[in-house]
Amino acid sequence: MARRTADQTRRLILDAALQLLLERGASAGVQHIRLQEVLRAVGLTSGAAYRIWADQDEFHRDLAVETMGLRFDVPTASATAAVDEALAGGGGLDDVVRAGARDHVEYAAQFHLRPQSRDAHVFVTALALRTAAGAWPELRAAAAARHEESIDAFSQFYAEMLERFGRRMRTPFTIRDLAEALAALGEGFAVRAAEGLEHPVVVVGDDDESYPGEWTLFGIAIRGLVDTFTIGDEEAAPAAGPSPADRSR
Repeated sequence: MARRTADQTRRLILDAALQLLLERGASAGVQHIRLQEVLRAVGLTSGAAYRIWADQDEFHRDLAVETMGLRFDVPTASATAAVDEALAGGGGLDDVVRAGARDHVEYAAQFHLRPQSRDAHVFVTALALRTAAGAWPELRAAAAARHEESIDAFSQFYAEMLERFGRRMRTPFTIRDLAEALAALGEGFAVRAAEGLEHPVVVVGDDDESYPGEWTLFGIAIRGLVDTFTIGDEEAAPAAGPSPADRSR
């Protein structure tokens, strides 16, 4: 049998470590994934690992970076499915916002309610690692790359939704501003969900002229931001004045 290269051995060990992390979740970043345990799982000796990493800290750094880049689907996959279902049912803007927000809340809660969910574990684990990224430059770079990938994907997603419902960005905001604001809100609520905290629900009365109905707190916050950051096409159109012929009369 051909002998593994150092890169192949590194990949084998990191894949096994990622599997353990997905099974156990983010207990304390990635520090609870011990190198010796991973080596036993793949049938390797300490010598094989320490030819790649000088110590446990270096291994944890690489594992954190690998986790940051791990995705099982495109960033917008879950939101797109929820919104498509709302649209298929003839939903309007409020329905789409409700559906997308509810999907995010339930998705993040999977970390607590369904520990076996790989997607939820990676999302929340990466979120936790981003808060400690200052320790390692490599992790900061990986965190920035993950964030950019998500913002780019959601910027396109939101742009398509705005066009569909006849809205455009209000000066001086950009679609990226909207995506960044919603990402910050969504990540904050995701942390709450990972802690097992129940997401607040708000019921707006039918006599209210704003957004009547039942909303998740995240959903009603999104709806308010949409009105703050965007403007309807009819609002943007200049008011029609009298025609030149009328003015000459």
